[in-house]
Order: sequence, then structure tokens, then C-alpha cells
Amino acid sequence: MSALTRFLVAFAVSASTAVAFTGDMTHFTPGLGACGRFNTEADPVVALSPAQYGNDPNPNNAAVCGRWITIHGNGRTTAAQVVDKCADCPSGSIDVSPVIFDDIAPTSVGRVQVTWEFQ
Repeated sequence: MSALTRFLVAFAVSASTAVAFTGDMTHFTPGLGACGRFNTEADPVVALSPAQYGNDPNPNNAAVCGRWITIHGNGRTTAAQVVDKCADCPSGSIDVSPVIFDDIAPTSVGRVQVTWEFQ
């Protein structure tokens, strides 16, 4: 295999690997989110920290709005759609609707360590 071919294969593998974030997952009652959509507690939605949401002058136009993430924690996996920005969340942490939190742990727990990545 030529050096160019090895480089291209290594590049393709690294480009397809998702970046994983680690942080705390908490839950909130959704309403009108930063992406400009209204959601309820039954919707599979997530608010990202400012570090992952970004600082678009118009948050409705943020590149992350509408994207889905996969969340791993407590030996379980679930998916949620980005609809909001969590102003108080540190980088890597997320705030999810109760229906998503329940997929990972009982809401009574309040806070769970998770990893997540964009789909």
C-alpha cells in the first residue's frame, strides 16, 4: 500500500469517528426553545451547553438546531433532538426532556454522568 493510500485510509477512518462529549445530564420542562420551536415534556429533546450550541447572533439559526444526538449512560442509549441552549450547563453537559432522562435513569435521580455525540 502506498503512503498516499495509507494516508487516505487513515483520514477516512478518523473523519468518520464521532467526537464524544462527556458531562452531566439533567432534565428540564421544555417550552419555547432557543431554536424557535415549542416542545413539551413528552418530546425527545435536548438543550446543549453554550460551548456546543454556539453563539449565532440569531439562536434560531444555530447550526445545531434540529440535529440529533445519541446519549449513553447507565448502560443505556437514547437519542434526542437539539432544540434549546442550556445557559447554565458546562461544556459537555446537557439538559433533556423528562422522557429522555427516563430512558437513562429515573428523573428522581436528577443528575447522571453521560457521554453523547452528534448523529
